[in-house]
Amino acid sequence: MLRYFKKNRLSALATVLTAGLMLSSCDKGFEELNTNPNALTSPVIPNLLSYSIVKTAGTGFENHRGNLIYAGAIVQHFASLQTYWSGDKYLYSSEYSGAYFETAYGEHVKNVEQIIALTKDDATQSNLYNVARIWRVFVYHRITDLYGDIPYSEAGKGYLNNIYTPKYDKQQDIYADMLNELDLAAAALDANKTGYGAADVIYAGDLTKWKKFAYSMMLRLGMRLTKVDAAKAETYVKKAIASGVMTSNADIAKVVHAEGNDNTRNLDGNTLRTQEYDAANLRGRANSKLSRTFVNFLKNNNDPRLPFIATLWQGNANPAQEATATDPAKQKGLPNGYDAQTIRQAIPGWGTTDSLSLYSEANLNKIASNAAPTVFQSYAEVEYLLAEAALRGWGDGQAASHYNKGVTAAMNMMSLYGGTVTPAAITAYLTAHPYVATGTQAQQMEQIGTQYWAVNFLNSYEAYANWRRTGYPTLTPTNYVGNETNGVIPRRLRYPSTEGSKNAAQYNAAIAVQGPDLFTTRIWWDKQ
Repeated sequence: MLRYFKKNRLSALATVLTAGLMLSSCDKGFEELNTNPNALTSPVIPNLLSYSIVKTAGTGFENHRGNLIYAGAIVQHFASLQTYWSGDKYLYSSEYSGAYFETAYGEHVKNVEQIIALTKDDATQSNLYNVARIWRVFVYHRITDLYGDIPYSEAGKGYLNNIYTPKYDKQQDIYADMLNELDLAAAALDANKTGYGAADVIYAGDLTKWKKFAYSMMLRLGMRLTKVDAAKAETYVKKAIASGVMTSNADIAKVVHAEGNDNTRNLDGNTLRTQEYDAANLRGRANSKLSRTFVNFLKNNNDPRLPFIATLWQGNANPAQEATATDPAKQKGLPNGYDAQTIRQAIPGWGTTDSLSLYSEANLNKIASNAAPTVFQSYAEVEYLLAEAALRGWGDGQAASHYNKGVTAAMNMMSLYGGTVTPAAITAYLTAHPYVATGTQAQQMEQIGTQYWAVNFLNSYEAYANWRRTGYPTLTPTNYVGNETNGVIPRRLRYPSTEGSKNAAQYNAAIAVQGPDLFTTRIWWDKQ
């Protein structure tokens, strides 16, 4: 039954993506991003949702540049000796820093805005409308978390309302609306009315799971406000918990992928395979590696997930060598912030007894395979947030229990990637690394935050957001020559340079309020 279910979801996915190619364009500038001369006058609404979800999972462009090169390296999941890995060295590339912004408005936003416009006043399509509202929150919260103030209330309205230079809304206002939208949309879902069915490539039309996803996102976004508005954070965290968040790995919000083409495969994994590692030809001299920070965390704690996450290049070049190449004892992470020359001074013996080929890569047969799912929000993450809520006095007071459930769920997630962590291994890990309930609040937050960072490997957008909010794990900044931040870890990504010309008035108004368009400018919820 599960095989049939997955096959039909992927079949539906391929069908709607073919249709979806007629419904989106990928030009630069808001007039082009919001106008589609080839749009169907009466589009198939479920196809619009499928297209938005799958493109949000990654197009191979913005996820390489935004998720891996910037966010992934900033939070030290990845490291590279290449200077185009801008996040590793806090260098500025307009094309890379602005990639997510441009792709999100060109691919993710327009379709979901069109669904809302087409269904808002039709009571028979209320579930289509309300699921789209929930998904719309996911789309925009990732954009605003990366950049700060962004076009929101007028975005995606070029085709609909002829708005080609949308204003930038304040992040404070965006968050207020997103939280309210989650509350209203989740409550309005109606099991007696039609949903998206197979075109829903996250939950296959299961409205109960969409409701849990909505309140789990509310929990995530409510926690974002802890530094800037603790009272509102508490209100929404409590509301999310009371309304019902994810309760098992069966609730994970994800897209299932498969080998095939760029409409079906996981494009984070495929990008690593083809553009970064090319293991059969480069033989370990890859453009990027796993970070020393990340590998050391897993290795030093005897984390049973390590073989499914990390491998030496031989395992990526030949799956038959995976068992040997994933030996935890052999894994080694590359330090961040170096290039091919400066690494020679940092690591004695580089080029003789040590070389790039001895450092770990993401395992392309497991967590980074072309068939690995894209996870938007995991149940493990939810449990870590519940642990934090308990610690803050906003939950049930059972921080240790939620932490243990989070670790257990995170390790059981390896089954999504073809791996298995046994119950005995999970118990051994938790016994060796128990939740320190008697520690200070900072010590407990560090435990929770570090596990949150680990489970969001390959969802570095979220790891980056939570690191900025909590400060955990403790990361040592790099200070590469000529970096943009004077050795300070970036607090946001910069807007595309084209915004300063194609939407100049609105862009200038935004930076006048938020602050200079720099990596070091803190967004609203990240204010000190």
